[in-house]
Amino acid sequence: MDINAKTNLLCLIGSPVEHSFSPNIHNYLIKKNNLNMKYMCFNVKSDELENAIKGIKALDIKGCNVTIPHKVEIIKHLDAVDKNALLIGAVNTVKNEGGKLIGYNTDGIGFVKSITDKGYDIYNKKVLIIGAGGAARSIAVEMASNGAKEINLRNRTIKNAKEISDVLIDSFGINSKFSTDEITKDDLENIDIIINTTPIGMDKDKDSCPIDENINLINKDILVCDIVYNPHETKFISWAKKNKLDIVYGIDMLINQAVQGFNIWTGISANEHEKLKDILKNV
Repeated sequence: MDINAKTNLLCLIGSPVEHSFSPNIHNYLIKKNNLNMKYMCFNVKSDELENAIKGIKALDIKGCNVTIPHKVEIIKHLDAVDKNALLIGAVNTVKNEGGKLIGYNTDGIGFVKSITDKGYDIYNKKVLIIGAGGAARSIAVEMASNGAKEINLRNRTIKNAKEISDVLIDSFGINSKFSTDEITKDDLENIDIIINTTPIGMDKDKDSCPIDENINLINKDILVCDIVYNPHETKFISWAKKNKLDIVYGIDMLINQAVQGFNIWTGISANEHEKLKDILKNV
């Protein structure tokens, strides 16, 4: 659809935004659903965030995605925030409802959908999360919301892991422990799902794996999940394949969290997962 006087705008704000896949996803969904909208990226520095929020209201931008470094800081500029986004302490999606900006976090929701789409039930499962950053927190909260029995964290430092563990215990009453120890074979034999939420496996760390690649498992019922989506097959995923384990790829979470945001803005539940995977693999 051509741009005209009635075209609505969606956007991404953050810095940097040049390598984002969000325009590819959302402009495809907009076109597919014949909506009079466009999705653009705006490079917004930290000291311009407040002005950008005022601009969203003034220009009646219908919604935005939020990326680094604004996911936490934006909360104080919003009119309302979803309960789980508050627990997570970060927002990645904002909806403009008649000038009232409401914040959501779709990262964990998108991740959970990636698991359930493969036919897995999270209820009563024991989960091990590698990392304790924003993605780990979002995923941990949503896994707990969906009935996980136990969620343990491994991280290089204690502080963030303890904060997440405390949120899980206080808000959901589930078992949760944290450690800086290396992950051992014994650890892996006693869990149902393992999730890498760190950047290990991408960019300068593309030849690294978050666990010892020489571990050979007896337990073949573990679901291995990696949120890294570029490259598509990380060292962690290669290890899982070698051990004949089931896998959830990072690209699945990327697409699902975006589709969830699109639903928040438009009310449309898009079912274009495989097509979007093909599009992103060619970007």
